[in-house]
Amino acid sequence: MAERKHGDVYTVLYAAGVCVACSLALAAAAAGLRPRQERMAELDRRFNVLKAFGAPVTDAAGRRIGSDRIEQLYSTHVRERVVNAQTGQIIADRTPGGLSPAEQAAGRLLPLYEWIENNRVERYAFPVSGKGLWSTIYGYLALDGALENVVGLTFYKHGETPGLGGEIESEWFQSQFRGRRLIVPEGPLPIVIAKGAASEAERTDPNRVVVDGISGATLTGRGVMEFLNADIRRYAAFIRSRRGG
Repeated sequence: MAERKHGDVYTVLYAAGVCVACSLALAAAAAGLRPRQERMAELDRRFNVLKAFGAPVTDAAGRRIGSDRIEQLYSTHVRERVVNAQTGQIIADRTPGGLSPAEQAAGRLLPLYEWIENNRVERYAFPVSGKGLWSTIYGYLALDGALENVVGLTFYKHGETPGLGGEIESEWFQSQFRGRRLIVPEGPLPIVIAKGAASEAERTDPNRVVVDGISGATLTGRGVMEFLNADIRRYAAFIRSRRGG
């Protein structure tokens, strides 16, 4: 029996059919995994809110705590609020998750997180974000109950270069902010990220918060410095209202 040969049209149709089948399979897999991906992203966000607050997010061996413990700490101690950017007043019936993209882009309503201990607000945190060198960087900054000193700073989502700009995730970089006085009666002090190591005079400057920069990542540091200062200013009305100013 002679071997049957297929023409070019058959080959093209066959290849197209395989591509369509593979595309459908990938789309189905992506759709099926999306709820889990969204769940893990939300868990990571909550973990970083807790980390900014200084909560115990690692065990004795330095390993990250499990998802159940993250959820327990968050539900017990964290209260989600929304602040009117102009008046500084908390809007009682709104939460950050209910803000639409348009409301977030307008900047009139701001997410706020409170750390509750013994039925008292002990710390405050808010999201910070902006452009680095290669990506948008997302994180959280937490202040003490007096809204004066930094409790913690954490970055959890970015596309900066590992070993260079990616060092914003490192403990040595983030720990420089903890305990620093950031808010004075006149308002927020400017945050300055030095080019390399800051001098002793810069570190002790009472009019600025100066920290060491990351070698080889000047542009990432500049971006972080700019959006940290901008985001702190967005909460100025809230800070004044809570401090009686």
